[in-house]
Amino acid sequence: MTLPILNKPSPCQKADSLESLPLVTLGGVPPRPLPMSVEEMRNRGWDEADVVFVTGDAYIDHPSFAMAILGRVLEAAGFRVAIVSQPDWRNCDAWRRFGRPRLFFAISAGNMDSMINHYTANRKVRNSDAYSPGGRIGLRPDRATRAYCQRAREAYKGVPVIAGGVEASLRRLAHYDYWSDKVCRSILLDCKADLLVYGMGEDSIVEIARRLAAGESVRDLREMRGAAYAMGASETPPTDAIVLPSFEQVRDDKPSFAEATKIIHNETNPYNARRLVQWHDRQAVVANPPPLPVSQGVMDRIYGFAYTRRPHPSYSEPIPAYTMIKDSVTIMRGCFGGCTFCSITAHQGRIIQSRSKDSVLAEVRDMTRDEGFSGVISDIGGPTANMYEMQCSRPEVEAVCRRQSCVHPTICKLLDTDHAPLIDLMKEARQTPGIRKVLVASGIRMDLARRSPEYLAVFLKRSGYKPDQVPDFIPAPFDVATAMYYTGIDPFTKKPVHIARQLRDRKLQRALMQFFKPENYFEVREALRQAGRHDLIGSGCDCLISATPPREAISARRKEANSRFRGDYVHTIPGEEPAPARRKKSPRKQSRHAPGNAYRPDQKAAVRPTSPRKKDRPPKG
Repeated sequence: MTLPILNKPSPCQKADSLESLPLVTLGGVPPRPLPMSVEEMRNRGWDEADVVFVTGDAYIDHPSFAMAILGRVLEAAGFRVAIVSQPDWRNCDAWRRFGRPRLFFAISAGNMDSMINHYTANRKVRNSDAYSPGGRIGLRPDRATRAYCQRAREAYKGVPVIAGGVEASLRRLAHYDYWSDKVCRSILLDCKADLLVYGMGEDSIVEIARRLAAGESVRDLREMRGAAYAMGASETPPTDAIVLPSFEQVRDDKPSFAEATKIIHNETNPYNARRLVQWHDRQAVVANPPPLPVSQGVMDRIYGFAYTRRPHPSYSEPIPAYTMIKDSVTIMRGCFGGCTFCSITAHQGRIIQSRSKDSVLAEVRDMTRDEGFSGVISDIGGPTANMYEMQCSRPEVEAVCRRQSCVHPTICKLLDTDHAPLIDLMKEARQTPGIRKVLVASGIRMDLARRSPEYLAVFLKRSGYKPDQVPDFIPAPFDVATAMYYTGIDPFTKKPVHIARQLRDRKLQRALMQFFKPENYFEVREALRQAGRHDLIGSGCDCLISATPPREAISARRKEANSRFRGDYVHTIPGEEPAPARRKKSPRKQSRHAPGNAYRPDQKAAVRPTSPRKKDRPPKG
């Protein structure tokens, strides 16, 4: 097969590798999932795979999952892709399943960072994994990217190893790791990948495949946008790069960590971002500028491929993540909100990339042809649903802008905040034959929604909107809020920031967000008193809680107190049965002059010890 060779783009140019991809049509033939076994590969007439994609998630051929999108993009470009899903990482047998890949291994920990997938904000092991069959835990290792890359190296020497996905993206430079509570070096130095692709990788993975197929080496790919790589100790890094504080500096000095965070996030606009270099001892890690956003035509192609929209047929157990998103439709990607606790901007970029209305409605119509479809679209959205088709009205300004957020502290006057395209799309989707209801389960920006009463503001007022859930903050690698958590410093102002580190502090903050719940009364009252806001306690119209606790609050506190003292409190010797419980005696009537039952260390017992009962006395003589 002869493949077209792309011209090498400079970091400031866009590779148009996806513009020419055809929309794959099957002429009424049901689509097949990509092969997960040698038998499936043979049934396609293949004797080898060009790319072996290793993922920490169960394989679901739905456009909400990276392995499905990237696999279909490569397939449309003419490459043979095989999937290794949730392999046993204790040996490299699964990596040898399809034989030696002709081009490269593509490695991803999955849709989430593996540590966030495994552990709660309190560092407790989670009870389930939404991306695994049956929700079972333990099907992927901690720090999965590192383990998967190392096994790929062991399986076949000399095969290029390309790392990508959320975990690799957010750990491409020195970062704070919440679970080990220390600053870690770039993941590239631990996983030994030849190249790391960060951000949304459709353009990048096709370019890599085409250039390797044309005979180029993996070292030739180092100038690609959205790529990061580790240099040898004897190599000289690019001279046009910004040099970040070194790993040793950010590890040992918190202000240096804050400064590095500031520089990194100031270089996230793809239109003006520059290369970054960070030294780790004598070795440099280089991160090229992020990939440019894809066009609407490319978005339509990506989401218009023939997906089965189902898990691979080899699975016999339900996969919770699929159950949640199977009837959802992605209409856009990216977010310009700039929330300090969110990784979306760092991974998907701040430029909104939207599908056309025709593309979305075509997917909606396809869903109605599924016999199992209920007629309800569970979500029509993306990272931030009401940013659909919102762009900067002055592209020449956008090209030089380094603002972290287009909506904070105020909404930029150059931002087009028109909700009309989204409202029109939702109305037409709802009017499609076979559709009963269209829901939005994605996040929305309330400050934007307030500018369009027709979209949301009136609905919230009428429905008495109250937050049902308040998630705990987990310090994910790369986030600005994580830098604040670790250093106690705002990276941009260098001012101290109060950090709620203790469980008690987080509990009070959560209760304040849900002050309307009676069971939160005592926590809300304590939080308001600590903040000096006694004016919000009472019967005034602006008060959050009343001066006296409601009955439900007292009941909840009593129930919580009782739960703390349940269990067996009898001290026993391991291996022996505890002594049988003694029958409770009726209380003795005390004189009104008796001191009571309370324990007082300076007073003798009020009740005189009783003598043994007659039948318990030893026999005379």
